[in-house]
Amino acid sequence: MKRTINLASLRATALMIAVASFSQAKAQTTYQSSATQTTIKGTSTLHDWNMTSAKGQTKATFTIEGDQVSGITALTFTLPAESLKSDKSGLDKNAYKALATDKHATISFSMTSGTLTPTGKNTFQVRATGNLTIAGTTRPTTITATGQYSPTDKSITVKGATAFKMTGYNVKPPTVMMGTIKTGDEISVDYSLKLTPQ
Repeated sequence: MKRTINLASLRATALMIAVASFSQAKAQTTYQSSATQTTIKGTSTLHDWNMTSAKGQTKATFTIEGDQVSGITALTFTLPAESLKSDKSGLDKNAYKALATDKHATISFSMTSGTLTPTGKNTFQVRATGNLTIAGTTRPTTITATGQYSPTDKSITVKGATAFKMTGYNVKPPTVMMGTIKTGDEISVDYSLKLTPQ
C-alpha cells in the first residue's frame, strides 16, 4: 500500500514538473512600442509625397516557445493623426482637414484574428485581420508583416506595409495650391517598430 502511494505521488510530482516546464517553454507575453515608425506614401499630379510619424503606440501579445515566436493573440495600434508630417505645410493642413482631425484625432487598428508562421531561426511572418479606423470610419482590413525575435533582449522587430484607397474611409484625397495639385486616391502605409516585453 505504501509503495503504491509513493508511486502515485511520484507520478503526480512528475506530471506537475512536466506541466510547469511546458508552461515556461510556451508562454504568452505582452509587448509594446511607443515609437512605431509610420510612413504614408502617395502620388499627385505633380510628384510623389509622403507623411511620416514616429509616435505610433503598439501593443501585442505573442506566444513564445523557446527562442521562437509561434503565435499572436492580440494586436492594437494607435496613431495621433496630426503627428504625421510631410515637407509641405500646405499638404499637412489639407490632409488634417481631409482626416477631420478636429473630430477624429487618432488612426487606430484592432486585430480580431491573426496567424503567425515561423520562417526561419527567430524569424516569422504575421497576418493580422482587424478593424482599421480612419477619420471616424471603420473598415475590416488585413495587414501583413515580417518579424525577428532577439533571444538576447527578448525584443521583437517588425516591418510591414499595406495599401488601400482613401475614399474607402470616406476621406477625400487632399489637394495643394488651391486645388491645382491633386493627390491620388490610393496610398501605401509602411510601418516598422521594435517591441519590448511589458
